[in-house]
Amino acid sequence: MQKPAQYLVFDRADWAALRANTPMSLSDAELAALRGVNEPVSVADVAEVYLPLSRLLNLYVLAARSLKNVVEGAFLGRPSASPPCVIAVAGSVAVGKSTLARVLQAVLARWPDHPRVALVTTDGFLHPTRVLEARGLMRRKGFPESYDLRAMIDFLTALKTGEPGLRVPVYSHEAYDIVPDAFQPIDRPDVVIFEGLNVLQAVSGAAAVASDYFDFSIYLDAETEAIEQWFVDRFLLLQRTAFQRPTSYFRHYKDLTPEGADAVARDIWRQINLPNLRDNILPTRERARLVIRKDAAHAVTEIWLRRT
Repeated sequence: MQKPAQYLVFDRADWAALRANTPMSLSDAELAALRGVNEPVSVADVAEVYLPLSRLLNLYVLAARSLKNVVEGAFLGRPSASPPCVIAVAGSVAVGKSTLARVLQAVLARWPDHPRVALVTTDGFLHPTRVLEARGLMRRKGFPESYDLRAMIDFLTALKTGEPGLRVPVYSHEAYDIVPDAFQPIDRPDVVIFEGLNVLQAVSGAAAVASDYFDFSIYLDAETEAIEQWFVDRFLLLQRTAFQRPTSYFRHYKDLTPEGADAVARDIWRQINLPNLRDNILPTRERARLVIRKDAAHAVTEIWLRRT
């Protein structure tokens, strides 16, 4: 595919060289706990992809703090604590965003400049099932209209103004719904990784969009055919495991044959996830400051870094 002119393009070897002397900070056991379903990540991936990225992001965090000090201290004469640096992670369903975000959280937390790194997913800002059902949006889950965008922007505004004691609703993938009266506490961390499908999307007519609050943004990318296969593979694995639980929203799929499960997964992909990727997610790729490209084997092959 043609690379956008606004990006510097690195192959994996050239990107790995930018690690410089950043030390390896994750063990095999720690990495195993961070991997997602059918999303292989190796120690080599950490060394060659995540550590150079963590070095770059560390520089961004320090630069953001310096800019804050220039405005608040040198210009206004009122030094104040720096708000969290917010790093967005975007990309399709099944592309590996969650694993990327978890590993990035772990390596960034090893830097002494910003040891408190929180991970927030936009799943917590989905409307509850009862609301989606009332609006006829259950088959549009993950599309922009399925999120409480006002609550998301209110959270990001409070986060960037340094408010303490924030709370984010908790989403259960097993129940496929927001968990009543459950919240993730967010209390002025150094860095927040904000991960979700449409975090880079501009909303027509909106006074503010999520990306207004980001200090850095990452888009995880792969060919559409590869992402479809990863989605199907994950669905087949979950159909044999998590979907068998009595509490699973998808328990009605538990007795499908392998062929039937494959057909259902591809139908879901083509009717829901592919249109969302094509119409809402992929068009935001070139708004990202960094694009990470994966091949069909989940291996990172290229990194695009925006020039300006």
